[in-house]
Amino acid sequence: MGNPMVSTDNTPAPAPDGPAAGTAKRQLPSFLVIGVLSTLVYLGLYVVARHVVDRQAANLIALVVSAVANTAANRRFTFGITGSEGAVRQQLQGAVAFLLGLGLSSGALALLARLAPNASWAVEVAGLIAANGLATVARFVLLKVWVFRTR
Repeated sequence: MGNPMVSTDNTPAPAPDGPAAGTAKRQLPSFLVIGVLSTLVYLGLYVVARHVVDRQAANLIALVVSAVANTAANRRFTFGITGSEGAVRQQLQGAVAFLLGLGLSSGALALLARLAPNASWAVEVAGLIAANGLATVARFVLLKVWVFRTR
């Protein structure tokens, strides 16, 4: 019996809607690039929103927008999953990682408000970068072992 991944004319058949071959060795670099881009989008949205709403609302708005895009990008590029099968479930599971990030960043902002109520926006952004660094490590682990794990 022939290889199901090779067509009758010996050209590779399209991969099923699962992780693409070779994704394991590029997962961390891909995750880091997507993470940096997502963080820049998040920080940009935060700064813009901060002009019209308080710090907690700006944080929530920026995280919601950037987290959905981040999960979709990691699904495709970091974990090599294409097609729509499981996308809704994976976005919902990604919401758990979002809540962790929201808790860390909201906590950092609340702590900053308590310790330095007149802190500059630059200090707010620095605190958010630190909180998001912690959330990023947790997010990678959650995405790898739970959301996009190979079944």
